[in-house]
Amino acid sequence: MQLHVDIYFTLALASLALVVGYLLIDRIKLLASYSIPAAVVGGLLFAALLTLLRVVARIEVAFDGSLLTPLNIAFFTSVGLSADARALVKGGRTLLIFFIVVAGGLAMQNAIGVSMAMLFDLNPVNGLLAGSITLSGGHGTGAAWAGKFFEERNVQGTIELAVAAATYGLVAGGVIGGPLAGWLIRRHKLQGGSERLAMPEQTAGEAVPLRRLIETLLLMAGSMAIGLALYGWIGDGKITLPSFIWALLVGVALRNLLSITGLYRIDDRALDLLGGLSLSLFLAMIIMTLKLWELIDLAGPILAILLVQTVAMLCYVVFITFRVMGRNYDAALLATGHMGFALGSTATAMVNVQAVAARFGDSQLAFLVIPVMGAFLIDIANALIIQGYLLLPWFTW
Repeated sequence: MQLHVDIYFTLALASLALVVGYLLIDRIKLLASYSIPAAVVGGLLFAALLTLLRVVARIEVAFDGSLLTPLNIAFFTSVGLSADARALVKGGRTLLIFFIVVAGGLAMQNAIGVSMAMLFDLNPVNGLLAGSITLSGGHGTGAAWAGKFFEERNVQGTIELAVAAATYGLVAGGVIGGPLAGWLIRRHKLQGGSERLAMPEQTAGEAVPLRRLIETLLLMAGSMAIGLALYGWIGDGKITLPSFIWALLVGVALRNLLSITGLYRIDDRALDLLGGLSLSLFLAMIIMTLKLWELIDLAGPILAILLVQTVAMLCYVVFITFRVMGRNYDAALLATGHMGFALGSTATAMVNVQAVAARFGDSQLAFLVIPVMGAFLIDIANALIIQGYLLLPWFTW
C-alpha cells in the first residue's frame, strides 16, 4: 500500500526530523564531536523508520516534493547575496586550482569504476554509473545517463543502478564529511576564523529584527524571480546552466551593486538564518525520503565498487585536495566540501561545511568556492570527462 503525504505533512515531518537531529546531537557526544549535521542525523533516522514501515507493514510513504526546488534555489541565492567583490577576487585563483583537483577526482572515480566493472566481467557502462556519473553527478545526472545507456546501448538495469548508487553516495557524503574535517583540523592543529558561523538555531536567538528578515527575504525572492526569468529566457539556448545558478549570479550582482552604491547594507545575520533554514529543510527532505532498501538490493560487485570508491575518494581528499589547497583551515573545509559533493551533492557539501564552521570557525573562502564548484563547474568537468571515457575502445560499439 502506498500512503501519499501532502506538502504540509512533508514540511512538518522534515522539521521534526531536524528537531530530532538536533536533540540527538545534543545528547550523543560522538555526533557533536564529529560535526554530523542535524539534517543527516534526523533524515537518516526517519528514512530508516520508513524503510522498516515498508518491510513490516508493507506501507510505502510517498512525499510531496514541491518545496525541494524552491528551498534549494533559496539557499543558493543566499550564497550569492553573501559574496562581495573582494571575496570573489580572492577566490579566483583558488577556484581554478580547486577545479583542477576536482577534475582529477572525477577521472579517478571513473577509472576505478570501469576497471572494477571489467574485473567483475560487467559491462563497463556500469562502472561509469558507479563512478562520477552518480557519485559526483547525483540522482539527476545518474538518471539522465542511465536512460541514455538503456536507449542507445540496451544496457539493462541502468536506472535502478543509477538511483541506488546516487543514494549510497548521498548517505556516505553526509556521514563522512564532518568527521573528516574534524580529524584534519585536530591532526594539523588548525584554527578557523575568530567568529563561529551562526547556525539557524543560533542566529534565531540573536536580535535579528523582523523588518531586517523581511527586507532580506525581499532581496532573496527578488533575486530568485529575476534568476528564474533569465533561466527561462536564456537557459534553453546555447548557454545551459542550472536554474539555481542564475539566481546565485543575480544575488552576487545585487549584493555588490548595493555595496558599491551604498544604497543598502545587507544584514548577514538575517541572510545566514534564511539561507541556513532553507538548506537544512532541503537536505532533511532529501534524506528522509531516501529509499534505503535500494541500497540493500545492490549486487555484490556494485557494492564492492562503491566501497572502493569511498575509500579512494577519502584518500584523494586527504592526500591531494587538502595538501594542494594549502594544508590550512580553509583547505580542511574545502576538503570536507569536496568529499560532500564527490559522493553526494552540493547541498551535502554545504551542510557539512556549515556544521564544521559552527564548531571550529568560519571560512569565507570555503563558503564562496564550494557552492560555485559544486553547483555547475563540477557538472561541466564531469560531462567532459565522461565523454572522454566513452571514446575509449571498451565503449565504442
